[in-house]
Parts: sequence; structure tokens; C-alpha cells
Amino acid sequence: MATLYDTLGVHAHATSDEIKRAYRKAAMKWHPDRNAGAEAVARATFQEIKDAYAILSDAAQRKVYDAVYAEQMRGWEARHARQQQAQAEREAAARAADEAAYAEMVSLAMRFADEGHNRDVLFGVLLGRRCEARRAAQIADSVTALQAARREAEQAENAERDEKAEFATEASEASVAPAKAEAAAKDESSSHVNHARREESPHDAHPLGALGGLWYQFLNGLRL
Repeated sequence: MATLYDTLGVHAHATSDEIKRAYRKAAMKWHPDRNAGAEAVARATFQEIKDAYAILSDAAQRKVYDAVYAEQMRGWEARHARQQQAQAEREAAARAADEAAYAEMVSLAMRFADEGHNRDVLFGVLLGRRCEARRAAQIADSVTALQAARREAEQAENAERDEKAEFATEASEASVAPAKAEAAAKDESSSHVNHARREESPHDAHPLGALGGLWYQFLNGLRL
């Protein structure tokens, strides 16, 4: 918003002497006689310079102008602030709508990807929903890459789980093996003992039994 001070090229707190010097410099620059070929523009600008100087060179008129201008500036700033707020609200609403549409397209692509469709199918589906081609390609590429990463992660997780299960099985078998070996050794030892007992004679099996046999033979000899 240009002011009379801007027309003369001085600041709002310029002194009377500064205003007078600025007016003379601007009037000389834009005098029609010094702007051959552009007299119409020079004449209009020169008139604006004269009007600005007429007001700013008079202390009373300058005071009124400053007051009016200050009021106008406050009104302009208020209108400008309202316009900026309205513009910001419109932009926020547009961003929200765009983000919602983008999320909907991503969800749609994810659903088709989960069903096993490839990238070209996803791209075609998005175009069919009136998604802009560049955005459709971006979403299709991103979702396809995400699905591939998920599959790799699942495969790695399954491999790790299988490896842990195999290790647990081997560890369990290793812990059970010594007990089985010990039990087998005990069974074998018991078998040897029983076999030896079956092979030894009744007299050898018990000392009292052997002595009783001799005594029986001695008594039989006496009877004879």
C-alpha cells in the first residue's frame, strides 16, 4: 500500500527539509520536459509528486493525513489478516481432503496387493478410481515394495522360528540321550547277573545248600 511518503521517496518521520529536497529531486526526474517519448507517464507521475508534496509540506494536512493513513492501515491490516486466515483455512481444508483421498487410494491398493495382485493391476485400479497418473504410479510402486518387504520379513521370521524349533529338539534329544544310555547299561548289567545266576548250580548258589547235600550223603553212607 503506497503512501505519499513512498511517492516522494522519504520515510514517515522525515523532516520538512528532507521532504522538500526529495520533492525537488523527484520533480526534476519526472518533469514531462525531461521524459520525451513518455510524456503521459511522466505527467501523471509528476502530478502525484506535486500532490504528495502539497500535503506533506503543510504541517496541519500532514497531521491529518498521518491520522487517516494510520486508521486506513489498521483497517487494511485487519482485512489482510482476515484474508490470510481464510486462505489458510482453505488451504488446510484442501490438504485434509487431499490426504484423505491419498489414504483411500493407499488402502485400496493395499487391499488388492493383499489379494496377490501385482504392481500393474494396482496401477490400473487406481487409475480407474480417477487417481492422478503420477500419484497412482507412486502409490502402486510404494505398496508393491511394502508387500515385498513384508514377505521377506515373514520368510525370515519363519526360518528363524524353524531354526529355533530344530535347535530345541536337538537340545532335548541331547539331554535325554545320557538317561537312555544309563538305563540301557543298567538293563544290560541286570541281564548279565540274571544269566549268571541261572548258570550256577544250586549248591554254588548258597553255601548252606552245599553243606546240607554233603551231610545227606554222609547219612546215606552210614545206613549202608
